[in-house]
Amino acid sequence: MMVQRKAVAYIEITYQGKTLSFTSNQEVFSPHGLDKDTEAMLDQAEVHTDDSILDLGCGFGFVGIYYAATLPQAQVTMVDIDPNAVQLAQANAQKNHVTPTIKQSDGLTAIADAHFDVILSNPPYHENFSVPKHFIEDGYQQLNPNGRFYMVTKRRPWYENKIRTVFGGVKVSEANGYFVFYAQKRVGETRGHTHEKKHTLSKKLQRKLDRAGKH
Repeated sequence: MMVQRKAVAYIEITYQGKTLSFTSNQEVFSPHGLDKDTEAMLDQAEVHTDDSILDLGCGFGFVGIYYAATLPQAQVTMVDIDPNAVQLAQANAQKNHVTPTIKQSDGLTAIADAHFDVILSNPPYHENFSVPKHFIEDGYQQLNPNGRFYMVTKRRPWYENKIRTVFGGVKVSEANGYFVFYAQKRVGETRGHTHEKKHTLSKKLQRKLDRAGKH
């Protein structure tokens, strides 16, 4: 029985003056370099030197490894559901002499206790939106207060509506034929899940009870 080997690509990617080396194969997204949609998202992203950063759906690892290499004080986490992608990301981190946390995870399930200042994602395109739905909802829950969420896709309406519903607002920019979505988790807001309303007494009933308490 013949075993088909993955065709391996060795590539160098330069972004914002930083050149990094990667190994990829045909089973990961954009195996021959930095894709235009991810580049558009990175161009929009606000990331600080000491942020905790999540590369959600990391593929062979460019986004997380780039931030780990350029922001050495940042805490970088990278996850992907595909074991092949995780293996490539681990090898590429070592190749570029950085040590982000890299885990195999279905969305954020394997890092459910972690919280982040920035989440960046270029989600897989599916007809039923089930993957980005969980990315958006779980991402909101695991952002720190004032945390920033970035996502890039080829489609606009569903993503814009979903992110606005969960976060309470969204900014959309278009670049290279893709839409970059930015949302922030505002301090004091509780969105993303339905909460029970507190039961309060009417003013009339409260006055009646107050008068009764004086006697």
